[in-house]
Amino acid sequence: MPRTVTVGLDGSPESRAAADWAAREAKLRGLPLKLVNVWEPVPEPIAQAPLLGPETHQHWSERIPREAAEELRAAHPEVDVLIKHVTGRPAEVLTDAAKDAEPLVLGSRGLSGVGGFMVGSVGLAVVAHAECPVVLVRAEGDTSGTGSTVPPSRPVVLGLDTRAPDDTLIGFAFEAAVLHGASLRVVHGWNEPPYIAYGLPPDLELNARLGAEEAAAVSEVLRPWRQKFPTVDVVEDSLSGKAANRLVDASAEASLVVVGRRIRRSPLGAHIGPITHAVLHHATAPVAVVPHD
Repeated sequence: MPRTVTVGLDGSPESRAAADWAAREAKLRGLPLKLVNVWEPVPEPIAQAPLLGPETHQHWSERIPREAAEELRAAHPEVDVLIKHVTGRPAEVLTDAAKDAEPLVLGSRGLSGVGGFMVGSVGLAVVAHAECPVVLVRAEGDTSGTGSTVPPSRPVVLGLDTRAPDDTLIGFAFEAAVLHGASLRVVHGWNEPPYIAYGLPPDLELNARLGAEEAAAVSEVLRPWRQKFPTVDVVEDSLSGKAANRLVDASAEASLVVVGRRIRRSPLGAHIGPITHAVLHHATAPVAVVPHD
């Protein structure tokens, strides 16, 4: 089937912001934009209510993607906008839609007064099971539904694990930098020896040596990628401290944060991972979660 940039649309400001981001991504990639709206049948007690019956619910559900498509076509006339209206459970439908997506885009909600965002059970389920990269976009306080445009000069940020680097994840980040005409900031977090736990003063010489070794490991991983993408301006940041905290800090100046999700084929189900989970809930920029082996 033809590839599309696909976005889950439920009419919320967050999903409208995601749709606008996805439309700009579709233009850059030269792909159609597919709006997927899921109508989940209402429970039987509600279905019997005279003003909230299934026909009324479905009517409003179908109106959401139709109106959104009209707005997006007007704002992005060069993008072919498609609509897919599906009945079922949102997480299952969107995970299935991800099979033809490049990428799948969803909205995430900001929590007023709290340093974090609400990804929601549907978003987390899709991120944990989708076969393609999933991008989470927040409305950034904009309730008009149009979202906000991130300045193109902001870098793409990649979270890198030098102990288990993955080509799929790194390749996605470099390609995103090329696509967006941005630099690539590679963030690697490493932990200092636990001096405080033992009541000992820090060993500055040891810290410096460990920092140099970690920075060298980052450069070694990126060397072939710099050769493959010579036009990408790469900034390497090997910093002591928790990787999740460093990525969240970097997201304040990023156009996109790229993190990975290791595919685990086990009877216990999918797993997002603690660093990716933390970034999803606290990063201020759009976050791309790339599944990899």
